[in-house]
Amino acid sequence: MIQVQGLDHVVFRTTKLDAMLHFYQQVLGCAIERELKHEGLTQLRAGNALIDIVPCDSELGRLGGKAPVQDGRNVDHVCLLITPMDEQALLDYLAEFGIATEGFAKRYGAQGFGRSLYINDPEGNVIELKFSN
Repeated sequence: MIQVQGLDHVVFRTTKLDAMLHFYQQVLGCAIERELKHEGLTQLRAGNALIDIVPCDSELGRLGGKAPVQDGRNVDHVCLLITPMDEQALLDYLAEFGIATEGFAKRYGAQGFGRSLYINDPEGNVIELKFSN
């Protein structure tokens, strides 16, 4: 029987490569781990998982069809576990980058219930930031 241990990777297709890389590197602190420029793949380390960014007009990106749009996304949201911190400090930090939030809520996930909030990356993908237990 398969036993999933955690998130391995998520692939986002994009038409805004520079903005996406800035968001994941500068705002969320994910470092580039590997780039396959010919294929059109940038992989960023996100804790024990990877976030793959693929331009829609690249070799890999064209395999996925049309570019993502808000009313026809292929990903609902991705939940990233983050180290717990003061909630207001996190809200203030995100506001410095002009990132809107709807505030914190108690939500259930792989580690049980915890406080989290939703934000959007530059391509409109919904990212849940959840404090790890």
